[in-house]
Amino acid sequence: MNKKKICLSLLLFVFMLGFATMAFAQHAEEAAGAGSTNSAIALAAGLAIAIAAAGGGLAQGKAIAAALEGIARNPGAAGKVMTPMIIGLALIESLVIYALVIALILVGKLPG
Repeated sequence: MNKKKICLSLLLFVFMLGFATMAFAQHAEEAAGAGSTNSAIALAAGLAIAIAAAGGGLAQGKAIAAALEGIARNPGAAGKVMTPMIIGLALIESLVIYALVIALILVGKLPG
C-alpha cells in the first residue's frame, strides 16, 4: 500500500472511533448520567498518548532513515547532518511530551 492510502485509512479509523465514542456517550448519558463524561475523558487521554506515540515513532524513524541515507551517500557530511537531525528529533519528541501533558491534565479532571 502506498503512503496516501495508509494515511487515509488511519484518518478514517480515527474519525470512526470518534463517532462511535459520541454514540456510546449519548447512550451512556441516558443510562448513567455523568459517568459517560469520565469515560470520555479517560478515552481521550488514552487516544492522545497512543496517537502521539505512534506518530512520533513514525516521524523519528523516517528522520533517522533519511539522515543515515544522507551520511551513507556522503560520509564527509556526517557532522553537518547529525546536528540538524538531533534538533529535529528533539522537536518531534517535544510534540509527544505535549500530548503526555494534555493527557495528564485530562486524567487530573477525573474524580478521585
